[in-house]
Amino acid sequence: MSQAPGAQPSQPSVYHERQRLELCAVHALNNVLQQQLFSQEAADEICKRLAPDSRLNPHRSLLGTGNYDVNVIMAALQGLGLAAVWWDRRRPLSQLALPQVLGLILNLPSPVSLGLLSLPLRRRHWVALRQVDGVYYNLDSKLRAPEALGDEDGVRAFLAAALAQGLCEVLLVVTKEVEEKGCWLRTD
Repeated sequence: MSQAPGAQPSQPSVYHERQRLELCAVHALNNVLQQQLFSQEAADEICKRLAPDSRLNPHRSLLGTGNYDVNVIMAALQGLGLAAVWWDRRRPLSQLALPQVLGLILNLPSPVSLGLLSLPLRRRHWVALRQVDGVYYNLDSKLRAPEALGDEDGVRAFLAAALAQGLCEVLLVVTKEVEEKGCWLRTD
C-alpha cells in the first residue's frame, strides 16, 4: 500500500499519516480508513458546504491551517456512505460491539508546546484507532509509528484510560447499515 507524504513507514500493512499543521482531523480520517482519501483541500471544501455564507468559517481554524471540527469529520464519512456514532461515556465499554465498528476516532485534550517548552494551554486533537489484521492500533498522527493495542481487551483498556482522563469524546465509525440497526451496541 502506498503511503502519503508525511506517512511513516513502519508495518507494511498499517497505513499511518504523521501530523502536519493542524490537520489531525484529516489524518484521523485517512488513518481510520487506511488510505489517503482526504486532503486539506477536501476538508476545506466540506467547510464551505457546511457554512456557505460565512466569511469566517466556524468549522476550521481562522488561519486556514486545519483544526477542523466534528461536523467536517461527520460530513466526510457521510460522503463515503459511512456514519459517525457518538459513544455515550456513561455506557460500560463491554457494551461496545467492536466487530461491528470499522474504527474509532477520539477527540482528546492535547498539550501545547513551543519546542521543548510546554505551555499551560490545551487544544483538541483527533486520534484514530483501527483494527488491521486482527490487531487494534493507535494511529495517532503525533506518533512516529502505529502503536499496537492488541485485541479487543487492549482497545477497551485504551478507551477506558482515555475516558477516565475526562474531556475525551469517542466517535464510532460504522457503515450506514450498522448505524441504522444500532448493532454497534451489545444489549446482552
